[in-house]
Amino acid sequence: MPSFDTVCEPNMVEVKNAVENAAKEIATRFDFKGTSAGIEIKEKEITLTGDADFQLQQVLDVLLAKLAKRNVDVRFLDKGDVQKAGGDKVKQVVKVRSGIEPEHAKKIQKLIKDSKVKVQAAIQGDAVRVTGAKRDDLQATMALVRKEMAELPLSFTNFRD
Repeated sequence: MPSFDTVCEPNMVEVKNAVENAAKEIATRFDFKGTSAGIEIKEKEITLTGDADFQLQQVLDVLLAKLAKRNVDVRFLDKGDVQKAGGDKVKQVVKVRSGIEPEHAKKIQKLIKDSKVKVQAAIQGDAVRVTGAKRDDLQATMALVRKEMAELPLSFTNFRD
């Protein structure tokens, strides 16, 4: 029986490369010389630091430009609140989302069920597996999910015939 998985997984290699490129640019830019502006990544958290909110926004803009250049969808990023980091410095933690959250998975499952297409959707951890008898039904389901859940950077993997 044909099936596929709906997942929300960023390419972490590209994200890491983009952060490293942004760090290089920040280190060499004239307007950041002598400031605490910086960026680093640990696991799935990117930490931005700067002297003021304005500078933090500039660091974020550099990061977003590098991510876009490497074809990483910026919808994977969850920006945290700006926090004071001692003295007059500020920092912001940006989390890289991976996996479909349970409420979004339930929404996808309900959407597929309400569409009256002859397929079944099952939540499996942080992915949604869709199975059906016909390949055309699965492709129609992919198009439906992509259209209705535009706020999520979904991808479809493990397509089996």
